[in-house]
Amino acid sequence: MIEFRLPSLGAEMDEGTLLEWKVKPGDAVKKGDVVAVVDTSKSAIDVEIWEAGTIYELTHQPQETLPVGTVIALLLEPGETIEHAAAAKRQRAAEAKPAPSSGPAPLAPSIPAARPAAEATVSRVRVSPAARKRAQDLGLDIAAIAGTGPQGAITIEDVEGAAAKPAAKDRAAEMRRAIGAAMARSKREIPHYYLATDIALARATQWLTARNQGRPVTERLLMAVPLLKAVALALRKYPELSGYFRDDRFVPGTGIHLGVAISLRQGGLIAPAIRDVDTMGLDALMRALMDLVARSRALTLRSSEMTDATITVTNLGDEGVELVQGVIYPPQVALVGFGKVGERAWIENGQVVAMPAVTASLAADHRASDGHRGALFLNEIARLLQSPETLDAGNT
Repeated sequence: MIEFRLPSLGAEMDEGTLLEWKVKPGDAVKKGDVVAVVDTSKSAIDVEIWEAGTIYELTHQPQETLPVGTVIALLLEPGETIEHAAAAKRQRAAEAKPAPSSGPAPLAPSIPAARPAAEATVSRVRVSPAARKRAQDLGLDIAAIAGTGPQGAITIEDVEGAAAKPAAKDRAAEMRRAIGAAMARSKREIPHYYLATDIALARATQWLTARNQGRPVTERLLMAVPLLKAVALALRKYPELSGYFRDDRFVPGTGIHLGVAISLRQGGLIAPAIRDVDTMGLDALMRALMDLVARSRALTLRSSEMTDATITVTNLGDEGVELVQGVIYPPQVALVGFGKVGERAWIENGQVVAMPAVTASLAADHRASDGHRGALFLNEIARLLQSPETLDAGNT
């Protein structure tokens, strides 16, 4: 029998609230299937399963708040029967010390899966499309909002009113506390070192302008895309910056998955991952980036996107910031920051010229790398950006 436990969806997550089951006992599942929706301090996340099997039992029900690592479902392994699983469960129960029940009865194979309370409530209440969208943008549970429209329909005014209540403010405060706890842990446990360098972007800017010429606005590339791709390709040469520090050792990532820092409309930020960025063309990367931003702000991310990042990239150039001195997101071992792209005085061929440039910074974990390697990594990013045409094919 396979135990499926509540996963950690971020360094700051100690517990989560089970909002909805997407499966019921008897359902066959495969790796990557979404089986539940869990509310964290930041957003509601679609939780994927990572082993194939058949749902045998859902051990917890919606609206329960559970510690990370809690067994929330049991699965039959391929070839395992319900009879085998029931016998194994009885044996474990006999070996365990009796304990009083502290929650609702689990959903077992012989009992139909209960319809989640929130889903049932939403189906009975009328909600205008604008109100539903606004609730998603604000990170509000539509089922918890009282409707004042015809026949109790929830209007956009009801959503705005709910957002102004202390509960919504408490959620924002909870997110700030969670972010603060994660960053405090990072500064306490990780021996950071910091490096920064200015990168000339004349060639990249010219190439991007030519690439976007004649394209509709919705298909144009942003400068963020070649910056992300350059980071990913540089990590091929300096893999010690892409991975995790766990159990007192560096564990390299299984791919180059960039966590992208995204600010949320309701406050706070998250850094979900784009997978295998080093193998993506720039158009595909642009689409992936726009999709990730949209789904982050609509709170429709998957658990893998919250846990797969092997390094985080933050770009505060749009805010007018020139230098980012980031804090590493544990258990990752590095964070790359980009400031604003702007014209600077630059010496080229012995003359001072106006040059578009950006300051790239690196915060890295001294347990996994040193300043020498970190400097070479930043220089490799700069080198790649001088030949922007090579970024699209992923070749250097």
